[in-house]
Amino acid sequence: MQHIPKSNTCDIEILLFEEALEKSSQPCDEYDINKWLFVPNFYSEYRYILGTKGKNPLICIGINPSTAKPDSLDPTVKSVERIAHSNNYDSFIMFNVYSQRATNPDLMEKELNISLHNENMKAFEYILSLYKDNNPAVWAAWGNIIEKRDYLMDCVKDMITIGEKYNTSWYSAGRRSVKGHPHHPLYLKSSTPLDEFDVRKYCEDRLNGKRY
Repeated sequence: MQHIPKSNTCDIEILLFEEALEKSSQPCDEYDINKWLFVPNFYSEYRYILGTKGKNPLICIGINPSTAKPDSLDPTVKSVERIAHSNNYDSFIMFNVYSQRATNPDLMEKELNISLHNENMKAFEYILSLYKDNNPAVWAAWGNIIEKRDYLMDCVKDMITIGEKYNTSWYSAGRRSVKGHPHHPLYLKSSTPLDEFDVRKYCEDRLNGKRY
């Protein structure tokens, strides 16, 4: 199954994050709301949050959502779940730099929808706020796909700023690319350990064109 965007997100109605979050707390026939955090709580052209509920989650950051939803995870999110558990996290949260669904990132919209981005950042801050007393663990896992659109790195910078408010600990997993990008989760072994990741230095190195 693939998700091909039907239109740019500026051409469709987007639920504000707070409204989508409120709806996600309501009983649902399609999945167990006591197990899953799924915002919005229906399959759409965008997704803010997908994950399981726990006290110590690993928050994984990809580029953009594909087809995953509760009880129907795509291969990437299945890998995220396995690696989270093997690193002793009791749950996982799949988040993304940009929230437009597109299985093929080449089909992502070419221009940033600033409204959608702002709501996505509200979602990111909400996640971190839930675990602010535990130094939230964030796994950078976007791979070379970060280069698909110029606006994606700016989105990451906004996430770094938000993360600093909550003493976020950043990690990567697996070998970084020649250009220094953190490894994508899909082809990592379940037992892959997490490594500390200086995400702010990573951004500075990108500006300076440093290679690894």
